[in-house]
Amino acid sequence: MTLRIERSARQGFTVLTLSGYIEAAQVLELKELFDRDYSTIILDLRDVRLADRDAVRFLKVCETDGMKLENCPAYVREWIDRERD
Repeated sequence: MTLRIERSARQGFTVLTLSGYIEAAQVLELKELFDRDYSTIILDLRDVRLADRDAVRFLKVCETDGMKLENCPAYVREWIDRERD
Protein backbone atom coordinates (compact mmCIF):
# COMPACT_ATOMS: atom_id res chain seq x y z
CA MET A 1 0.00 0.00 0.00
CA THR A 2 1.26 3.47 -0.79
CA LEU A 3 0.58 7.01 0.32
CA ARG A 4 -1.40 9.31 -1.93
CA ILE A 5 -1.16 13.07 -1.40
CA GLU A 6 -3.61 15.56 -2.88
CA ARG A 7 -2.97 19.27 -2.51
CA SER A 8 -5.71 21.90 -2.46
CA ALA A 9 -6.37 25.33 -0.97
CA ARG A 10 -9.07 26.42 1.47
CA GLN A 11 -9.44 29.94 2.90
CA GLY A 12 -5.73 30.72 2.90
CA PHE A 13 -4.66 27.26 4.06
CA THR A 14 -2.85 24.58 2.09
CA VAL A 15 -4.76 21.32 2.56
CA LEU A 16 -2.91 18.07 2.04
CA THR A 17 -5.31 15.15 1.89
CA LEU A 18 -3.52 11.91 2.68
CA SER A 19 -4.77 8.44 1.89
CA GLY A 20 -3.24 5.04 2.28
CA TYR A 21 -0.32 4.06 4.49
CA ILE A 22 2.11 6.49 6.11
CA GLU A 23 5.50 5.09 7.08
CA ALA A 24 8.98 6.47 7.68
CA ALA A 25 9.82 6.70 3.97
CA GLN A 26 6.77 8.90 3.32
CA VAL A 27 7.61 11.15 6.26
CA LEU A 28 10.61 12.46 4.32
CA GLU A 29 8.42 13.06 1.28
CA LEU A 30 5.88 14.94 3.37
CA LYS A 31 8.54 17.15 4.96
CA GLU A 32 9.62 18.28 1.50
CA LEU A 33 6.09 19.53 0.81
CA PHE A 34 5.90 21.77 3.86
CA ASP A 35 6.92 25.38 4.16
CA ARG A 36 8.43 26.55 7.41
CA ASP A 37 5.08 28.00 8.57
CA TYR A 38 3.15 24.95 9.70
CA SER A 39 0.22 27.12 10.83
CA THR A 40 -0.92 27.51 7.20
CA ILE A 41 -1.14 23.75 6.56
CA ILE A 42 -4.00 21.35 7.23
CA LEU A 43 -3.41 17.61 7.00
CA ASP A 44 -6.66 15.81 6.21
CA LEU A 45 -6.16 12.23 7.41
CA ARG A 46 -9.65 10.90 6.64
CA ASP A 47 -8.41 8.20 4.26
CA VAL A 48 -5.29 7.14 6.16
CA ARG A 49 -5.62 3.42 6.75
CA LEU A 50 -2.36 2.65 8.56
CA ALA A 51 0.45 4.63 10.14
CA ASP A 52 3.68 3.39 11.67
CA ARG A 53 5.45 4.73 14.73
CA ASP A 54 7.66 7.17 12.81
CA ALA A 55 4.60 8.61 11.07
CA VAL A 56 2.71 9.08 14.34
CA ARG A 57 5.68 10.80 15.95
CA PHE A 58 5.99 13.03 12.91
CA LEU A 59 2.28 13.93 13.09
CA LYS A 60 2.67 14.76 16.79
CA VAL A 61 5.52 17.16 16.02
CA CYS A 62 3.55 18.74 13.17
CA GLU A 63 0.59 19.38 15.44
CA THR A 64 2.82 20.72 18.21
CA ASP A 65 4.38 23.13 15.69
CA GLY A 66 0.96 24.52 14.73
CA MET A 67 -0.24 22.32 11.88
CA LYS A 68 -3.89 21.30 12.01
CA LEU A 69 -4.74 17.61 11.78
CA GLU A 70 -8.22 17.13 10.37
CA ASN A 71 -10.29 13.93 10.33
CA CYS A 72 -7.62 12.11 12.30
CA PRO A 73 -8.45 8.40 12.74
CA ALA A 74 -9.21 7.55 16.36
CA TYR A 75 -6.31 5.12 16.72
CA VAL A 76 -3.86 7.72 15.38
CA ARG A 77 -5.25 10.42 17.73
CA GLU A 78 -4.95 8.08 20.70
CA TRP A 79 -1.38 7.14 19.73
CA ILE A 80 -0.40 10.81 19.36
CA ASP A 81 -1.84 11.56 22.78
CA ARG A 82 0.10 8.65 24.33
CA GLU A 83 3.32 9.87 22.70
CA ARG A 84 2.85 13.21 24.49
CA ASP A 85 2.70 11.58 27.91
